[in-house]
Amino acid sequence: MRRRHLLALTPAAALAACTAEGPDQDPGADGPGGSSDGGGAEGPPSQTASTAATSTAPATTEPPTVAELLLETLSPRELAGQLVLVGIPAGSEIPEQVLTEHHAGGIFLLQVWESAEAVDRTVTAARELSRPDLPALIAVDQEGGQVRMLRGDAARKTPSAEKLGAQGIDAVTEAYTSIGEDLAARGIQVALAPVADVVDPALGDVNEPVGGLDRGFGTEPNAVGACVAAATTALAAQGIAATLKHFPGLGRVEQNTDFSAEGIEDEVTGPEDPFLESFRAGIEAGAQLVMMSSAIYPQLEAGVPAMFSAAAIQDLLRDGLGFEGLVVTDDIGAAKAVASVPVAERATRLLEAGGDAVLTADASLTGELVDAIEGWAAQSPEQEQRVRESAGRMLALKEQLGLLQG
Repeated sequence: MRRRHLLALTPAAALAACTAEGPDQDPGADGPGGSSDGGGAEGPPSQTASTAATSTAPATTEPPTVAELLLETLSPRELAGQLVLVGIPAGSEIPEQVLTEHHAGGIFLLQVWESAEAVDRTVTAARELSRPDLPALIAVDQEGGQVRMLRGDAARKTPSAEKLGAQGIDAVTEAYTSIGEDLAARGIQVALAPVADVVDPALGDVNEPVGGLDRGFGTEPNAVGACVAAATTALAAQGIAATLKHFPGLGRVEQNTDFSAEGIEDEVTGPEDPFLESFRAGIEAGAQLVMMSSAIYPQLEAGVPAMFSAAAIQDLLRDGLGFEGLVVTDDIGAAKAVASVPVAERATRLLEAGGDAVLTADASLTGELVDAIEGWAAQSPEQEQRVRESAGRMLALKEQLGLLQG
């Protein structure tokens, strides 16, 4: 695939853009560029010689991280289990085998949780069911507006992304600081937010997954990117990992992939699309996860959902945008967009494409998904290494979030 690097926003330009959306904005205006090395003059001969002499000294070897050491101790099933995140509906309990037998990498909270006590019970249960040295990652959809899984006394109300985008950077930062504080207080490490999709202004609310639910920060890529960067930074300040979604964007499809396998093809988005700039801004702001869309993008790979596409994950997201963190799917358990794909393939096709972990809203599929990953890894050394690579990313994320103790 021929590809060129997309225009990168400097942090200053990105932050300025969130409040600059509108007809008077100059879409080509960037912040100051260039690099500074602190002075280009060479030192005196003695300094240069000293530098040359020390450059031949053997490089120091960094000691292995806690995640790297733990990775070497995991069984094939534990490695496979780390690549499955399981949805737990409000009012239900975690099925014990999800964590004790299948070693799921973590859980995410589904539906609306009104009680802080109920959330705390579930978080405690996840901790108690997990291996002490291999705790579960806990995530939740907490975007604001209509998409807030934590409500009542579990979390404060925050505005929709659409309202925040119109209000500007300060409003985004305030809202996502609040979200980060509330998640941290409940022992949750990952926000399945912010939405980085840029809504096509020609669609507006007809764009059901984003525009119709007021989930997007706007319709102009640089402005949206500035808001995404602000949200990501605000979450990180509270120790919460942000998840950019839904790559490479759901702003140009009409139907919601959770409920339809039709009307989910985006004929426009390709490797050079300006709508990708919002994702780039979030990545440069330090987002640790990216959620893949289950829509189809013919300009990337015809007939293949993005979550199963090497062109979308490896070529575009990793090689093109430089993302090195954890790549997860949108729901593969109950979503109509992937219902025709055999359950086992929903996990292995992600791995083949370069992704890392599947999210399933149907906890009953956990064993089948882990079986599929474990069996796939056993088929060849290359596939075993692919699973280890993704498990390593999961463990590295857990270490970054303070879950792994040396």
